[in-house]
Amino acid sequence: MPTTPQPQNTDELYQALRENQRRPYGRTRTVTAEELVDVAERFAEPLPLVRTLLELQEAYTYGSEPRKSPVVFARLLTLFDEQPDVFDDNLRHLLFWRFKWVANALRALPEIPLASLRQWLTEMRDRYEKAGLGLHPYYGQAYQLAAHIGEDTTLAYELWAGRSRTRLSDCEACEICERALYHLTAGDDERALRAWEPVLAGKESCQEEPARSLSYALLPLLRTGRSDRARDLHLAGYRGCRRNPSMSAEVGRHLEFCALTGNEARGLELLAENRNLFDEVDSPLDQLDFLTGVEVLLRRVEVLGHGDLPAAGYAGRTWTVTGLRAEVRGRADDLAARFDARNGTTTHTDRRRTRLDRAPLLDTLELTLRTRSLDDVAPAAPVATAPARPVAAAPARPVATAPARPVAAAPDTLPELVLRARAADERGHPDARACWARLRTLVAARDYTHPDDPAVGPLARLRADLLTDEANRAHERDEFADAAALHEEAAGLYDDAGAPGDAALARACVLLASAEIPAEDAAGPEAEAAGPEAKAAGLTAAHASMVRMHEETPGLTPHQEARLLRLRASALAQRLQTTGSQEHVAPVFAEADLLRAFATRHDLAVQVSVAHLLRATTYALSGDLPTALTETDALLERLRTHGPAWHLPRTCGLRGRLQLVLQDPEAAYTALAEGLRLAADWPAEAVGATRLHADLAEACLRLGRPDEALRHLTRSAELDLRHGSRTDAYCTYSNAAQLSLDLGRVEDCIALLDSLLAEPDVAAGELDDRLVAQLRLTRARALHAGEDLKAATAELVALAAESAGWDDDPGSHAMIAAETAVLLAESGEFGRAREAAGQALAAHAREPRYEHLSNSLREVARLQAQRQGADGLPDALALLADAGRVADEARAAGYEAHGRSLDTALAYEHGRVNAYAGAYEDALVALEKALDLLGEPGREDDRAGEWAECVRLAGAVEGLYLERPDPALARLDAAITRLTALGHTDETESLVSLAARLRDEE
Repeated sequence: MPTTPQPQNTDELYQALRENQRRPYGRTRTVTAEELVDVAERFAEPLPLVRTLLELQEAYTYGSEPRKSPVVFARLLTLFDEQPDVFDDNLRHLLFWRFKWVANALRALPEIPLASLRQWLTEMRDRYEKAGLGLHPYYGQAYQLAAHIGEDTTLAYELWAGRSRTRLSDCEACEICERALYHLTAGDDERALRAWEPVLAGKESCQEEPARSLSYALLPLLRTGRSDRARDLHLAGYRGCRRNPSMSAEVGRHLEFCALTGNEARGLELLAENRNLFDEVDSPLDQLDFLTGVEVLLRRVEVLGHGDLPAAGYAGRTWTVTGLRAEVRGRADDLAARFDARNGTTTHTDRRRTRLDRAPLLDTLELTLRTRSLDDVAPAAPVATAPARPVAAAPARPVATAPARPVAAAPDTLPELVLRARAADERGHPDARACWARLRTLVAARDYTHPDDPAVGPLARLRADLLTDEANRAHERDEFADAAALHEEAAGLYDDAGAPGDAALARACVLLASAEIPAEDAAGPEAEAAGPEAKAAGLTAAHASMVRMHEETPGLTPHQEARLLRLRASALAQRLQTTGSQEHVAPVFAEADLLRAFATRHDLAVQVSVAHLLRATTYALSGDLPTALTETDALLERLRTHGPAWHLPRTCGLRGRLQLVLQDPEAAYTALAEGLRLAADWPAEAVGATRLHADLAEACLRLGRPDEALRHLTRSAELDLRHGSRTDAYCTYSNAAQLSLDLGRVEDCIALLDSLLAEPDVAAGELDDRLVAQLRLTRARALHAGEDLKAATAELVALAAESAGWDDDPGSHAMIAAETAVLLAESGEFGRAREAAGQALAAHAREPRYEHLSNSLREVARLQAQRQGADGLPDALALLADAGRVADEARAAGYEAHGRSLDTALAYEHGRVNAYAGAYEDALVALEKALDLLGEPGREDDRAGEWAECVRLAGAVEGLYLERPDPALARLDAAITRLTALGHTDETESLVSLAARLRDEE
């Protein structure tokens, strides 16, 4: 059944062909090409059939279906023999070019006898000679066959490389790759890399290049010590071949590169992204290369002891690394044996063995901003009693490391584990979390039997303890409703277990968590304004209830009473943070002092520290930052002397944040780096390592160290991800991606975002759709910055279509649609660009985005006038008219642009658009208006550059195109004199150059 409407005439057929040629290679394009051939056969004239067969062969070739390509070419060759006049010069060129495609296809099929391969090359030579064509392409194919078989290639290489190129020779980029591979096979890495340099540097490219060369050059670069360049080329090269069936061999080499550089976890991630290649690659030769690369990766993962990890493999079942490796090994061994049997050599088996036996070339090479180990991708396992310490990112300056704290041995019995967990929890010790996690696993087991031990108590109490731990974690993630529900359930179980003090604490936690739940129905300005007041009232009521509960609950132990006092103080501190009201300051100090006095009297060091921390934060919230800093320093001294040591990292973090607010990033960096050093001794989640990394990133940015800031951002995000705070993690990653893009690290940005967008919860649509949209928008911008206009445009078009349904956020849709219009215009699709601009204008009418929309409309107009000249002028002027209406609206609304004035930018664009269209008088009038709007620049005026550009363009229009050099020179000389007198010498350079040109032409 046809997948598209069937063309009824040749014009419709050719239009369908053009549309299909814009599609990416793959099944959709191939099936459509097959259908168009069927349609073409119904027409009497042969030319449509020739053109559709050419398209079909291309789809088969780049869709990795080599068995079908020769069949299509045979039909073309028959048509050429029978009706040569149908083939004009271009079609004839395409026909003879594709002899090479057939040679490549036959070589990739082990069932084709060697004699048939040689016979085809003879056919090619004879046809070329008969047509009077040079034989350089024939000798190129003869060399490639010799290299494939494993024969001595010296003579074949010389016969090819020593001949002059012809119009039918492979492109420069492909021939460079073949020459480099010849030297690589001979063991000369340096010479191979020298040969590759024009392709690696981006000077030569084609459909397959540079992706093919980049994949081959990775290991030679490592072997010659160029690891940084290998990293950069891996990121750029992988993006050019991922998920592409016709480039599965290249994907395999990237997987191998990951395996040999300590990036096995990334290798598994890339393997999952390319799972389609197991089933979509029909070329046995490409399959062999791909599967060998896959096996190199899986073998390395297995050697490292992770054979039980899940791996993406053939469809229809789930795979472990070990199981998939066995399957891949069997299939690849069989393919290599089939090729060797056909060729009469052992070349493919030998080459495969060489790749599999290759030892890692580097222990570690940080390939992406999201560096992970195999432990990070391992399925969640029961947490050990002594948790592993996270590795903190190394700051740019040396930071001393403390000796690791001694790790307590795991308890031998379950009662010991329960007692240790409760004791650690009572002290607020970080090890409590690991103990509870271990107990949670044990209690959940089907064969769990609760010990009959009075010290442990009933099962209800243990279940309540586990719920309390889970609730505390939810509260830390700001999941207040979940925390309240879990504490409520725990309170009931404590009642059942005869633990009234613990039940009271749980209910106090319910009060605090419930007061912090955001109002679900809060919407609009009034509700938004009432939100803080309602929350403050809820916290006041929660505090009052806690006070009553404290008074009415007899028999509280000192640690229970201290915790209750802490909760009371926390409620009031949250109220102060919500309102910022000075009248709410004193009550917090009063509760904190009660807690400090009680904790000091009962020697509860943790709660004493908490009280001091509350005082410091209260000073900060009240605006008394110097006193807050003094209080924090005093607490740090106390903690170093009396402990608890695990409070030091968070307190250093507070000191660092205070220093940031006090505009002392150097001191902030010192405090935060010290906190991070101390945090390495404890579980990251328990001591706030995530926040420390995030704050260090801010300090680094203020100190002008953005690359270090980027490392801390990604470490912070990864820790959030490990601890289940996925939304926070993706937000931080989004910031990291934007920063990497701002730094010009385009490939890093794209690789990071590709990794995030491939996460299961993102792919399944479980993450907030607006956050995912932000990640995709940044990715589209990065693709554009990386000069991948086609991919960037496709991403933005899809995003614009989705955001059109955001009725609650039309402003974002306006921005996305406006950016989409610009990229479509850059692609030359001005009709679609105008449609996208129309969507942006409609959304802007609902929620204005003056500057963004004005900038985009002007840019689309400029591109259309530049590409189409006078033919595009009416549409370009219509776009500028829209931009003019946006500027009028902005002026009426009192909007001030962050960048250039919308009015002066519009006048300048009118000048440029008219100049592109040859309407030079109109252009000069518009530029004069822009200069009037700008006014004369001043000494400290940041508009001097914009003014100089308007003068330059006006001078060019007047002097060069209107051929009035005298007034143009007068204009330029006056501007140069003024700018020089004001000290804006850089801005005069373009004016001086233009003036010199005008004088030369006189």
